[in-house]
Amino acid sequence: MSNNQVYYRTIEVDSVNVFYREAGATSLPGLLLLHGHASASHTFRNIIPELSKSFRVVAPDYPGFGNSDMPDPEQYVYTFANIASTIDKFTEQIGLKTFFLYIFDYGAPIGLTIAAKHPGRIAGIFSQSGNAYEEGLSPAFAGLREWWADASKTDAPNHILSLDGVDWAYKLGVEPSLVGPDAAALDKYYISRTGAHDIQMRILRDYETNLSLYPEWQAYLRKHKPKLVALWGKNDPFFIPPGAEAFKRDVPDADVSIIDACHFLNESHPQEVIKAIKKLL
Repeated sequence: MSNNQVYYRTIEVDSVNVFYREAGATSLPGLLLLHGHASASHTFRNIIPELSKSFRVVAPDYPGFGNSDMPDPEQYVYTFANIASTIDKFTEQIGLKTFFLYIFDYGAPIGLTIAAKHPGRIAGIFSQSGNAYEEGLSPAFAGLREWWADASKTDAPNHILSLDGVDWAYKLGVEPSLVGPDAAALDKYYISRTGAHDIQMRILRDYETNLSLYPEWQAYLRKHKPKLVALWGKNDPFFIPPGAEAFKRDVPDADVSIIDACHFLNESHPQEVIKAIKKLL
């Protein structure tokens, strides 16, 4: 496998065809890239070629996302615990034995669930708005908390998963000319497919369970103290800088940087992301 060539593959896991992007020699340290809500592995397209010079990069689409199968909810349970289980098995099936984690947005609960289960397999963690602390939750979560308590109380989830909401998440708090239209257009396509909105709503509702797992993930970080690098945007509408700084409580040597950007640093500041990830080495 040549360093810069990106390969597009599919493998069956839990009776689901999981699509993934792969680049970099298998002899290099593994790096598992875990994407965010309503999106897919295309969110990493600007950074995979450069990262593949230093890592064996693997970026899957979760079940129900992107180019992976979108099984009926009667056939596949759309919870973070179940998606983490599928991605865990995925890493085993493709021979990713020990690897670094890139946790972004939804990738945090998925990746940290895997890390807490297999601490010996995790070489280090890069967090881009990959949250594990209550203080990292922005005021936007107030509406979601109301919805979790009573689904009739707020329209917050419908806004987040609307086409306008997708644009808002990409462009709020960052110079718009730094953000290309391609990723948002793909996200809009994926969530507009038949059945996709229902799946995304199920997953967003299940996000509440992650908050109760924060102490478990913090205990993992405190006990094992993995090498940890965090790069967050100060204008992120979902996960705010205190969540990044909180990593230092449990991993005192964590390298934490806050830059003048928003949620999708991989879109607006790919070179800064690449440089930060390479600190793990």
